[in-house]
Amino acid sequence: MSESPDFTKTQAKVVIPEGQAMVSLLGSRDELLRVIEKAFKADIHVRGNEITITGTPEESGVVVRLFEELVQLVATGAELTPDAVERSIAMLKMSSERPAEVLSLDILSARGRTIRPKTVNQKRYVDAIDKHTVVFGIGPAGTGKTYLAMAKAVKALQEKKVNRIILTRPAVEAGERLGFLPGTLYEKIDPYLRPLYDALHDMLDPDSIPRLMTAGTIEVAPLAYMRGRTLNDAFIILDEAQNTSPEQMKMFLTRLGFNSKIVVTGDVTQIDLPNGQESGLKVVQGILAGINGIHFSMLTSADVVRHRLVSEIVDAYGRYDAAVASQPSSINKRPRGRR
Repeated sequence: MSESPDFTKTQAKVVIPEGQAMVSLLGSRDELLRVIEKAFKADIHVRGNEITITGTPEESGVVVRLFEELVQLVATGAELTPDAVERSIAMLKMSSERPAEVLSLDILSARGRTIRPKTVNQKRYVDAIDKHTVVFGIGPAGTGKTYLAMAKAVKALQEKKVNRIILTRPAVEAGERLGFLPGTLYEKIDPYLRPLYDALHDMLDPDSIPRLMTAGTIEVAPLAYMRGRTLNDAFIILDEAQNTSPEQMKMFLTRLGFNSKIVVTGDVTQIDLPNGQESGLKVVQGILAGINGIHFSMLTSADVVRHRLVSEIVDAYGRYDAAVASQPSSINKRPRGRR
């Protein structure tokens, strides 16, 4: 690294290994290079297989590390996208994690695609599932809480670490009184469990799912159907856990049997319980925090992997809720109309 005449800036060079196509690194028509240039004030110049960065020492160092990480990602066979580059930049600016390690971690290869974490917190969440018996994944919609847990469950089943997968969620809209709904059992519970079926179809051959469910290898059922059972040799996922009562949460967690793993997912900002009922997911954090073998993974809007606007919507609602909570209670009360 050598200094330029402007002593407030430094110049650094990155040499791309021979044989690596620059288009893979910089994108078609330099699409990825423009993403990088937009994120930094440093001047980035490409000539042949050499990339020269001129800027402050701190920023030049980050850009050098970024290109080194991107080179490693391409070497692993990963396809770089603008989203992947933006996430790599965010990781280097905000944490000590290496993007190449986060974005190349294969959780599950299924149906022609590979499922990987896309953020640092997602990787920490996935690692926690490996290390702990009970893991709580708490965060807003779109952060991959349930999807990544499902991928880990399918992987555990394929590797014969467990004998079955059990997927459950509370049917709040029906008050779990499913007997009053028309139709067969599956017709009654299907609307509440459909998101879990959709994730399964992404990860398994759709033709195999009915067979696995008939054999009991995969079970998808409302939370009410867990009562009175002990679940051994199973990977158990409780989805939408913010809609459990404290009693239901205790009931579910005490179903844990030998050689089993539990992942509980939920968003404490989207509670649908009636009459202001307390959420079991909120209560459990104060009860179980600090117990060995139990881990709480917190995800944020920065971990949203849906459309960019989803993250901004989550943040906007967070600001709104905080503003409302800070107002006097008399202001929060809505005026009543005539009866």
